[in-house]
Amino acid sequence: MKHYSFEVIVEPDEDRWHAYCPALERQGAATWGNTKDEALKHIREVVQMVLEELVSDGLPIPDGSQDTVFASYV
Repeated sequence: MKHYSFEVIVEPDEDRWHAYCPALERQGAATWGNTKDEALKHIREVVQMVLEELVSDGLPIPDGSQDTVFASYV
């Protein structure tokens, strides 16, 4: 099992919170939540799904590792 860490941005957006992963944004790693914690939970799930899809398709994992979000795949 490999482990990756990616920087994410969580910011207020009117009455919600917007979250995205700059390194994986081209692959669709963006979401929102009603609270900051909810947005962070959702972006973790999205990052996990994007990584699983990249691995499944045999595509490289983009660089951009930081220590903000931990994601892994089996």
